Amino acid sequence: MKHPVRLERQSGVAVIAIDNPPVNALSTAVRRGILGALEACLSDERITAIVLAANGRTFPAGADISEFGQPLQQPGLPDLCDLIEASDKPVIAALHGTTLGGGLELAMAAHYRVAHEDTQLGLPEINLGILPGAGGTQRTPRLVGVDAALDLMLSGKPISAQKALEIRLIDGVVGDDLRETVKALAADTDETKPTRDRRDCLADGAHYMSRVSERRRQNDHRFAAKKIIDCVESALLLPFDVGIEVERDAFSECLASRASAGLRHAFFAERRAPKFPELKQASARQVDRVGVIGGGLMGSGIVIACLSAGLPVTLVEEGETGVNAALDRIGEHYKRAVSTGRMTQGQGTSALNYLNLTTEIDALRDADVIIEALPEDMVLKEAVFAKLGRLAKSGAVLASNTSYQNVKDLADAAGRKTDVVAMHFFAPAHRMKLVEIGVTEDTDATAVVTAHSLAKALGKIPVRATAQPALLGNRILQGYRKVADRLLLSGATPAQIDTAMRDFGMPLGPYEAQDLSGLDVSWALRRRNTDWPAPLDLELADRMCEAGWTGQKAGQGYYVYPDGRRTGEPNPDMLKMLADERADKERSVFAFTGQDIRDRLLCSMINTGAQLLEEGVASCASDIDVVMLHGFGFPREKGGPMHQADALTPHHVARLIEGLAEVDPDLWSLSPLLSKLATERQKFEQL
Repeated sequence: MKHPVRLERQSGVAVIAIDNPPVNALSTAVRRGILGALEACLSDERITAIVLAANGRTFPAGADISEFGQPLQQPGLPDLCDLIEASDKPVIAALHGTTLGGGLELAMAAHYRVAHEDTQLGLPEINLGILPGAGGTQRTPRLVGVDAALDLMLSGKPISAQKALEIRLIDGVVGDDLRETVKALAADTDETKPTRDRRDCLADGAHYMSRVSERRRQNDHRFAAKKIIDCVESALLLPFDVGIEVERDAFSECLASRASAGLRHAFFAERRAPKFPELKQASARQVDRVGVIGGGLMGSGIVIACLSAGLPVTLVEEGETGVNAALDRIGEHYKRAVSTGRMTQGQGTSALNYLNLTTEIDALRDADVIIEALPEDMVLKEAVFAKLGRLAKSGAVLASNTSYQNVKDLADAAGRKTDVVAMHFFAPAHRMKLVEIGVTEDTDATAVVTAHSLAKALGKIPVRATAQPALLGNRILQGYRKVADRLLLSGATPAQIDTAMRDFGMPLGPYEAQDLSGLDVSWALRRRNTDWPAPLDLELADRMCEAGWTGQKAGQGYYVYPDGRRTGEPNPDMLKMLADERADKERSVFAFTGQDIRDRLLCSMINTGAQLLEEGVASCASDIDVVMLHGFGFPREKGGPMHQADALTPHHVARLIEGLAEVDPDLWSLSPLLSKLATERQKFEQL
């Protein structure tokens, strides 16, 4: 078996080279390898200096998070860092690639740090609800000061090698021949310089404490952030060894928190979702040109995503007016990108050179993937797919961006069942990271893998679903809105419901979200499609649309938006209309707490998710979580609705739903799968 750490000796300089591809994660075997090599170097009188480096594409990009929650195997990374720092021979870290998390902590324990000019350095632990736990909270402020240290740890964002040099996180930046340059420096170095002994950045205690206090006021809502600030404060007030103990206790508290469990679940779920079974069966077809039909907001976003990935695009729109409107939308995106410095004028022009705008659908004959992004009108979509079936080249993948229609019917219309998939993007498509890929029983594996490959090329997270109307996310949204509407009819107000869900962590409540997207979208769908899932028993939304109250764009919806403001105020006319409907239906009115509202809406998501698993629409519970996190703003620290079900226990959730079913039997029906898990005291993650 290949050893993950190599020791090389040359003219008094030893190189400890980590060799654990792909990212040189600091697993138990790597830590043991470094320890063994370090001990060998320290006991060898011929060695005068040590270079800590890594083979492959990067210096360690962090700890091995698959070991989180497992019994700690020795040596732990904190102890290893302490041993490196205590070396009586100079240790120089040669950094390249993405030196992140535990990798950067390892480097900070060395006496000197030199990085390749393309290196990215950072401490992203907060994204997993934890903090740097190998001395990072104590060494970072000693190297760079309180502000830069807190910036690194609270943002979790990496910085460039040049920026790291400016803030004194590293001691040098080199271009080519990093390893040889650092070996030459090591040969001329005889002084150790332990980071723990550096006090320059701690000299102005008053300034230090004022910055700590300011950051504490700004970060009182995130558990890990508060703990990071506490640890950075201890770097000033306490001896180094005591500060390390504070850090280790804080790390353990963070790791045991629900927020960290949710964030780690989300991290692994995002990496699990793209592992489609078809990837083991087939290879992707070549994609040199993408076709898009429909240049509205969604279609234009898809075009921008493709252009940004360097893919030529042919966009088909109806009439000269449609073409010009699409060009304006796409052009405006690049104008903003140039004006804000996200790209140069030349880059924007280059991207647009890959775009072919036309009114002729025949222009798609050479496209390798064709994505239909038209309004949710099944008659229109079927007519388009019938044309595509006749004109698209052999092997072209035909995809629909539909969020609700049956992809099987579109495949039948095309007469090319093996080539048709759903590729449901989320608006705005060039920014949102999620793509649901809907697969029928007839879809060929190569078509699925091609759609998957395209989504990855666009920087998206593909999630597989067995094709059925609404796929995963919108199916859950339907149930969510039904329960919200029943709450309205039973006495809650839109503001109470929206506030409860914002308090839960959603960016918007259900009625704020409908006002933002426009109530007329669903209204038009209900009028065009007789089988469209209508509101359970609340006619309010249709009556509002009939009155012209379609949301923010109309200045009035569930809320009113005076003077074009984006933040709404309660709409008294809507509340009167709601009261009239309650009276007409002779509904009893109840008072609901925020917890009542949150329980009902979360239970609706979980119960619908369980139904999707029963039906085989979702492959696993974590896929549902990824869709809700990235498509609908479910709070990341809570991991997703199915993870929340496991945190609360399916038994508890099932009892809640059974209690709700006693009051509203026409609304609530416990999923058999959820009932089974509750009875057997199991969790969704075990499925």
